[in-house]
Amino acid sequence: MTHSIDALWVTTSPFLKRFDQPLLQRLCKQSAIAQWQYQQSEDEPCSLSIAVDLLHEYLQGFDHPLHLVGHGTGGLVSLLYARQCPDNVRSLTLLSVGAWASLDWMAHYYFHLQFVPSRRHQVLTQLVPDFFGEQNPTVTCYLARLLAQDLAVSPSPHSLFQRCNLSPTGVPVPLLVCGGESDPVVDSQALQEWQPWLKASDRIWQCPEGYHFFHCFHPQRVAEQMLDFWQIQSITASNSIDLHSCSI
Repeated sequence: MTHSIDALWVTTSPFLKRFDQPLLQRLCKQSAIAQWQYQQSEDEPCSLSIAVDLLHEYLQGFDHPLHLVGHGTGGLVSLLYARQCPDNVRSLTLLSVGAWASLDWMAHYYFHLQFVPSRRHQVLTQLVPDFFGEQNPTVTCYLARLLAQDLAVSPSPHSLFQRCNLSPTGVPVPLLVCGGESDPVVDSQALQEWQPWLKASDRIWQCPEGYHFFHCFHPQRVAEQMLDFWQIQSITASNSIDLHSCSI
């Protein structure tokens, strides 16, 4: 793999990855970022461990650690990988991932579905404002269809019969956690629950007026936070190398 790649965007959804593009376009102007996607078929069992193993296989092609970035379940996969293989991760940026990291939009959906059984489209339509803010009827219908398609292929561990929990704990690499102030899935409390696990290098940032997919609607703000965080990590790493050289 080329040395020019600095960061890797991890996604688990072929249907929702379009909402990553506005932010990726801004990041690409300042940093070399690649995209990695895990996609399972409708007949495969949901398995985060398979996604983590495949991500590890991909990262073996690089001879240097990368900044990992992921939104929602993509962020969860990135987090699990960073805990298992921290030497391959320069930093970790999580978008809409709380301290209880398995809590995603699907857990939110299944919670509501139990009160309106067998009415998937109705529930998804009602939840669109929670995820994207208020939209006109045409856009709302389109977004509900995308969410329904994502339900069929996502490795999210949740279902109507069970919602899984992943207990909070830290991560050994520099961590940036970003969320939307108006996100009912990963709300302010869910983000602040990261506090006991933060290191001196870590930070939490909330996007004003942002919903669950805040990075799509406020890409410039998010990009500024991420690029600043990455720059600080580069400076810190450079200083560490200089100090190590002086001590030899």
